[in-house]
Amino acid sequence: MSDAPPVPLHCFAHAGAGISAFHGWSADLGTGALPTPHLLPGREARRREPRVTARETLLADLLDGFRAPAAPYVLYGHSLGALVAYTLARALHEAGLPTPALLAVGACPPPDAASVLSDACREPERRLRSLLDTLGAGPPDTVPGDLWERKVLPVLRDDLVLADALRAAARHPVAGGPFRVPVLAVAGADDLLAPPPVMAGWHRWTAARTTTRTLPGDHFFVRGRALPRLLGRACRVVRRTAARPASLSTTGGRA
Repeated sequence: MSDAPPVPLHCFAHAGAGISAFHGWSADLGTGALPTPHLLPGREARRREPRVTARETLLADLLDGFRAPAAPYVLYGHSLGALVAYTLARALHEAGLPTPALLAVGACPPPDAASVLSDACREPERRLRSLLDTLGAGPPDTVPGDLWERKVLPVLRDDLVLADALRAAARHPVAGGPFRVPVLAVAGADDLLAPPPVMAGWHRWTAARTTTRTLPGDHFFVRGRALPRLLGRACRVVRRTAARPASLSTTGGRA
């Protein structure tokens, strides 16, 4: 077991964010997991590139740099990133390419559930900011016209447009037979955007087993230590049971 290579954990961040949310994860993931954050265009080191707002453009960007390994790997997406991870896993499935041993999604309503923020992606700025504040998804102590509004809000809005497009595309029939990737759906106990009962709805989006977990925190529980520890355990299960993928059920049932 100690000689087995770590399981690649491909991570996708929430709307408006880059990959900084995953900094420092290695220590909490522990052995058996290799974090690999993916940076979408229009932020951090890719800030000069046009942002993506459509499924086809997103997949063109992801598949240009993502090569699904033959060995087991895991995808994790937080909020918008959950839709990105699901879209990627489904595209790989439909193309007949190796799919992840586990798709982990956090803080994101499934595509058939209401999503307050992505539904408001084209609202005026004042309405969108008010909604973000109400839901606890906006930054504290900001004023109209500040740096956050000028630099971050445009990225966030385009990401919400992308989320809306991905949710709509996901509702189309799956090509290539049933989508059978096991899903781990993770909720924040105090998340107003995707509370635990809503996250449980991800079971409708795979023909394989769905496991649910609830962690302390609000919508941004990605910033805490409980999430990488949970994902680290999941990756170690994947590594132990690589020869028997169906045994992924040992991650347990609903918490």
